[in-house]
Amino acid sequence: MSSSHFLPPLLGGVGLVVAWYIFQVVKKTPAGEGKIVEIAEQIHLGAMVFMRTEYKMLAIFATVLFFLLLISLGWNTAFCFVIGAGASSLAGYIGMNTATKANVRTTNAAHTKGAAEALTIAFFGGSIMGLAVASLGLLGLGFLYLIYGGDPETTHSIHGFAMGASVVALFSRVGGGIFTKSADVGADLVGKIEAGIPEDDPRNPGVIADNVGDNVGDVAGMGSDIFESYCGSMIATIAIASTLSAEALLSMGNQASLMFLPLALASGGLVCSIGGIYIVKQYSDKAPEEALRFGTLGAAGMFMFLSMLIIAFTDISFGIWAAVIAGAAGGIVIGLVTEYYTAGKPVELIAKSGETGPATVMISGLSVGMQSVVIPVLTICAIIFVSNYFAGLYGVGIAAVGMLSTVGITMAIDAYGPVADNAGGIAEMGGLGKETRKITDSLDELGNTTAAIGKGFAIGAAALAALAIISAFIETVSSHYPDFSLNLASADVLSGLFIGGVIPFIIASITMTAVGDAAFEMIKEIRRQFHEISGLLEGTAEPDTARCVDIATQAALKKMILPGVIAVAAPVIVGFVLGPQVLGGMLAGALLGCVLLALMMANAGGAWDNAKKYVEKGNLGGKGTDVHAAVVVGDTVGDPFKDTSGPSMNILINVMAIVSLVIAPLL
Repeated sequence: MSSSHFLPPLLGGVGLVVAWYIFQVVKKTPAGEGKIVEIAEQIHLGAMVFMRTEYKMLAIFATVLFFLLLISLGWNTAFCFVIGAGASSLAGYIGMNTATKANVRTTNAAHTKGAAEALTIAFFGGSIMGLAVASLGLLGLGFLYLIYGGDPETTHSIHGFAMGASVVALFSRVGGGIFTKSADVGADLVGKIEAGIPEDDPRNPGVIADNVGDNVGDVAGMGSDIFESYCGSMIATIAIASTLSAEALLSMGNQASLMFLPLALASGGLVCSIGGIYIVKQYSDKAPEEALRFGTLGAAGMFMFLSMLIIAFTDISFGIWAAVIAGAAGGIVIGLVTEYYTAGKPVELIAKSGETGPATVMISGLSVGMQSVVIPVLTICAIIFVSNYFAGLYGVGIAAVGMLSTVGITMAIDAYGPVADNAGGIAEMGGLGKETRKITDSLDELGNTTAAIGKGFAIGAAALAALAIISAFIETVSSHYPDFSLNLASADVLSGLFIGGVIPFIIASITMTAVGDAAFEMIKEIRRQFHEISGLLEGTAEPDTARCVDIATQAALKKMILPGVIAVAAPVIVGFVLGPQVLGGMLAGALLGCVLLALMMANAGGAWDNAKKYVEKGNLGGKGTDVHAAVVVGDTVGDPFKDTSGPSMNILINVMAIVSLVIAPLL
């Protein structure tokens, strides 16, 4: 084993040290005093209580899967499963704990020091999440590669790591999404439309639950989401490399180098992400969007150059670098397209349609969401074509690795959004005045866009990662059955395509219904408190915020189980009952359905959200008008689109794909 194989876990450890250092910087920043500290403590407590309860339920489900893997595939796969689940859970915990410390410090910085310092604190809060995801992925996977990765015969055990990460991601994303959107929808509909009070008004019993939800859904959930794609893409590429034929190796290079390359690229990406975080800090006195863009593009540029050096100094074909560049550049394109549809001209058109009522807001938002699918999907097609041309199926996997290697900075910018959102909520509830709220609103508005870009990036990355895992599944089954293929002329494959195409719609329906049911309970509770608590609307009485947090928690925990069971059980049932060909077709159908639904829902939801923000800035009459009421309805529908059902799609396909890959030797 080469000494270079020790670099990924070593750099993973270095990344965690950097994250710890940034956390110390955040903690030393003054949190302020008085009411804003009390509000922040309520948000922190609610988030941590939810996460502890969620992880207890997840531990039960994971224990059942552990014993099933132990019985069917042995100790090695079961052990890797536990490491993957633990690493993903820890990444989510670190990110959410940090975000709930950084939010109030961002508020206080905006109030006492100005926009530049507030941006720095909010971004540092997100950076810890990004570094935790990248570092724990490298540390966990790098450690397991030292044990199992040197021999193609034992590499299959590492697939359990990706399965553990994917299961945690699905529960975290679905559970967190149901929590946050049930609170958000209830607080908006009763507070803004019925009571006519501002967003994040302290009189609204649902606002604490709403702010808690930003952390459990958009920080912990998103972190686990990106973690499983990040690790899944590396594991799939390693798996493909381990099954390459002698003929393929002649043109591509040494098998051991090809297997190790994903970890080497991810290691370089972590270094570039740390560089990108430094760039954002240096440009924090400029416009926030410029600072974040410089950091993202700077990290991507550094990675493209560094990846060229890594490949040049290994015993593999230099053409593979084209696949890496295709993935990295494709991620940038998808991000920019997402930014246009969720923060550009389409947002103004949706807001303008509010002049004729909520129905036209819904129509225009859906049309924007549908249109936004086209360029990202064509970009994914281009990535597949280029990477396959230069390096076959291995190229598709390495393109996914290229897109995800700078996940440290990408996740940092995404997690910045909910920190900024919380900061604005704390400023409003703490009554810090218009000047402070003006700064936090500008950070929050940018955060909506960065979150939308992050979701677009996550979907594109998940699509490539899932495709790589499916390719690894085909290669693994083919190594046992040489005649195995997915032929569209086969009735088995066609049946599988339709079965797979249905599953995303089932999951979307379950999660949307879950948000609707929970929001119904939340709305009833908020209305009850407004009617029964004397002086609440006048500001002379305190709301029972704990009751709203409890409603959202119970709804999320009850409703997150079924989607997880379907995602894990469907490949097992189809694979063992109907056979590997039907399973392969099912994965293909699910991949297409998930990607299309995810893009449409995430972008439509993001556009509706920013259309509301556009009106609330004073455009088209501003707050309190009929136009405002119309765009609030659009935002309410868009909430579960962009934060619950849409994000669950990219995790769904990865869970189904990795479970299929894990059980492939048993089929």
